Amino acid sequence: MPSIVLATVNAKFQHAAFGLRYLLSNLRELREYAVLKEWSLGIRARDVVEELLALEPTIVGFSVYIWNSEILTEIVTLLKKLRPSIIVVLGGPEVSYEWEEQTIFQRADYLVRGEGEVAFLDLCRKILAGQSPPLKAIPGGLPLLGELVWPYQEYNDFDLEHGRVVYVEASRGCPFQCAFCLSSLDKSVRAFELEPFLEQMEALLKRGVKRFKFVDRTFNLKASVSERIMSFFLERYETGMFLHFEMIPDRLPESLRPLIRSFPPGVLQFEVGIQSFDPQVCDRIGRRQKFSAIEDNLRFLDQETGVHVHADLIAGLPGEDLQSFGRGFDRLYGYGVAEIQVGILKRLRGTPITTIGEEWGMVYSETPPYEVLSTAHLSFFELQRLQRFARYWDLVSNSGRYPRLTEALLSRGAPFETFLRFSDWLFEQVGTTGGIAARRLAKLLAKYLGALGVSEVENLLSDDLSSKPVSKLPKRQARHSLSSL
Repeated sequence: MPSIVLATVNAKFQHAAFGLRYLLSNLRELREYAVLKEWSLGIRARDVVEELLALEPTIVGFSVYIWNSEILTEIVTLLKKLRPSIIVVLGGPEVSYEWEEQTIFQRADYLVRGEGEVAFLDLCRKILAGQSPPLKAIPGGLPLLGELVWPYQEYNDFDLEHGRVVYVEASRGCPFQCAFCLSSLDKSVRAFELEPFLEQMEALLKRGVKRFKFVDRTFNLKASVSERIMSFFLERYETGMFLHFEMIPDRLPESLRPLIRSFPPGVLQFEVGIQSFDPQVCDRIGRRQKFSAIEDNLRFLDQETGVHVHADLIAGLPGEDLQSFGRGFDRLYGYGVAEIQVGILKRLRGTPITTIGEEWGMVYSETPPYEVLSTAHLSFFELQRLQRFARYWDLVSNSGRYPRLTEALLSRGAPFETFLRFSDWLFEQVGTTGGIAARRLAKLLAKYLGALGVSEVENLLSDDLSSKPVSKLPKRQARHSLSSL
């Protein structure tokens, strides 16, 4: 039986706990006495506890995030009631700040804050040696990256055979100070040594891995490093390869562009955090970005490459109203990006956004995911509308299931206002934002278009129902939007 169990509940089955794999690989002489256990949301707390108790561990380490904090609180509570002798150790972003007030912290024995590879090993050594460290909340510090054991061998055959996401990182940290983001607390960016990192990628490729998700917050911060990594994968390209990078939207130098053009369509996915196009809002949240450069870069990606662009906007930022958000949405839509992800502002524990409150009327939910409920410029009812807008946009536009019907809808006027009206109507029809069958949604969209007088709706519906989802909007749709701005 293992002495140490590293455990978490992932948001989805295909996700893999990258942080726990780092902890596991860095347990040194204790590695052979440790196992990793993962579940997905939807599992019962009792079933998790049953599996954990059957392993008879001495230590259980839980990775706590905003999406699993509630079920992990229940799991930890049950575990300590049934087997008080088990030492429960917490880690993860949800418990690294404002931990004292949290029930899960009160139930647990120890907490390792921040990057925990070194601190967790030290804690396990002491516990297994019969010692009781005096601090309950232990700072993790910043491990020297060159001294860490790579985690990639911890992706096992089951992970690869079942298509789980293979997360990788070439750097840690972020140089920017965006008030809503935990990465704003980083002091600098620390990079792994490049050639040893690429050796690890080579090993994953030889094991058959083709899909890589880089978790670096600013992959294109240093162009020479970005070029080296992209060139590495391009030289080894095979059908089915997919690379996800989080990019700084206003930094895409000319030296990088020929390389990006060289990848076949659909291989590269760039996640770009725009968040807002309102300069005053951006200043207020400490987000510095050059909008002219963003426009140039997004036009380049749309018109000259096969990159799938996933762009983020945040609703509910201090000082932004419905009209301002709508203008930003229309502007982003006009650049032809494949996906626009609309998120509602969250008050993440420890972030500077927690200090922006009374002046801007920020009211947040006290339960996960701590979304803003109202502001001085957006009422509760308007944020409810935006919540539904975001969900329906995912189902209709981002899904790529209904390209012809979607194009017909969004050609009726400014994209934001047009889709917001449809969103209001759709909620009146179904009363929910979840559990809508794809075929039913298509028919409702066709019904709405028919009421607007759109011709040949049945043909559009038939085409969409008989075709496969597409990952990028037709070029003519992007061009129409540009002409309307």
